[in-house]
Amino acid sequence: MIWVSRIHTYGRLIKFSHTVFALPFALAAVLLANRHHPVSLQTFALIVIAMASARSAAMGFNRFADYRYDRLNPRTANRPHVTGQVDLFSVLFFISFSAAVFIASAILLGHLCMIMSIPVLVVLFLYSFTKRFTKLCHLVLGFGIGLAPAGAWVAISGTLDWKILLLSFALMTYIAGFDILYSCQDIEFDRAQDLFSLPACWGTAKALIFSTGLHVLTLVFLLLVYFAFDLGRIYLLFLSLISVLIFAEHKLVRPDCLDKVNVAFFHVNSAISILLFLGVLAAT
Repeated sequence: MIWVSRIHTYGRLIKFSHTVFALPFALAAVLLANRHHPVSLQTFALIVIAMASARSAAMGFNRFADYRYDRLNPRTANRPHVTGQVDLFSVLFFISFSAAVFIASAILLGHLCMIMSIPVLVVLFLYSFTKRFTKLCHLVLGFGIGLAPAGAWVAISGTLDWKILLLSFALMTYIAGFDILYSCQDIEFDRAQDLFSLPACWGTAKALIFSTGLHVLTLVFLLLVYFAFDLGRIYLLFLSLISVLIFAEHKLVRPDCLDKVNVAFFHVNSAISILLFLGVLAAT
């Protein structure tokens, strides 16, 4: 059917499958908030809708802003907006619709969420331009996506607690760290186009060291989550598994061997996010 094909095309456009990286962190925040603020089915559904629509708007905007680069980069030349499967006007409509859904969801989730919705979109959209002027673009991406657990907490409790920021910092460093790994594929292209990815500016070896440092911080923040929320020992078991996977991820991607980047990026990171959610679920 035509509409099924269109959904699949738009899913490819924004890489909807990558939602699995951050959504489990947001759902973990829901579980933690539910301890003191019971979550209704409506609130849960609105959080999921807000999360998916915000990411869709951000990814759509990224495709629009990077159209010139995506046409020139062999790795991205087959994306739907480059091949013509989705024209740029349709991309703009998709961005507007997704942003509107996000704002509407935020309004329904409460006054504070409504106030936060526009600044959140600004941060998510800003990332698309940061690669043009700063090597810290990966941290901006991490910060934007890292807002998800804090946003879920606010949606449920109506307030912001410092403890949930530990989970947000864990997601921020986690996303920024593997975005650096992913960017290693485009070193030569980024240098040719004067783009400021960390691998392009520092070289693969130094960039991978920085990525490793960020992922060490991820584990530290996840350990602090254990103490802050008084989670059970079962959580530590899942955290141990996450540590093993992060170690494996960095063994897969080496300066002299980048052919396993996609395996590390999608399969390993998906498993890490799901394990985090399961760990919090088992401990609450």
